[in-house]
Amino acid sequence: MKVAEPTVERLVQYRRLLDRMDRDKVQVISSKEIGDMLGFKASQVRKDLSYFGEIGKRGVGYNVDRLLKHVSDILSPPRKWNVGLVGVGRLGEALLDHKAFLSDKYEIVALFDVSDEKVGETFFGRPCFHVDDMPEKLEEMDIEILILTVPKDAAQRCVDAGTEKGQIKGVLNFSPSSVVAPPGLIVYSVDISVELEKLLFYLKHEGTESI
Repeated sequence: MKVAEPTVERLVQYRRLLDRMDRDKVQVISSKEIGDMLGFKASQVRKDLSYFGEIGKRGVGYNVDRLLKHVSDILSPPRKWNVGLVGVGRLGEALLDHKAFLSDKYEIVALFDVSDEKVGETFFGRPCFHVDDMPEKLEEMDIEILILTVPKDAAQRCVDAGTEKGQIKGVLNFSPSSVVAPPGLIVYSVDISVELEKLLFYLKHEGTESI
């Protein structure tokens, strides 16, 4: 099943909201309440949730616990993924210290860098290896996902090293550079400048009709 990226993004937001509602002991929630809290139309919420099977009742709403499990089952991988982070600079360290990376679905188990000051050290409990050792370490530690927080001129080298033995299945690229990926490798690039432009666009059109 091919699902559009905006739909996946909304599902992630639904799960975070439902998790908070569940912790607050909220039992029932409507599509309008979900939409109001997240800035979506109620019709969009209903469409997204029904796309994977009907779970709510018209006029009654959604059972929070049941809907949370439903959305979690849609998003959750069948197993825990081991992740490697390449580039232990300011952005890399900020991501390592982010609570979002404390998950039962994935775990950053190794770091890679080229700096002699960082290689051989431990950051936030994760060992740092040299980028040249990446192919062997990825295989040894069963790492299948890479996060790139490296300068643009280093991104392609990292992808090439990561895919040398066919170990890597996905790359989350924070580098301000596009990379050439071999067939079968999924690359998701996060361009902060593009996200900022999107934010400025929405701020400009705030209060106007949807485009």
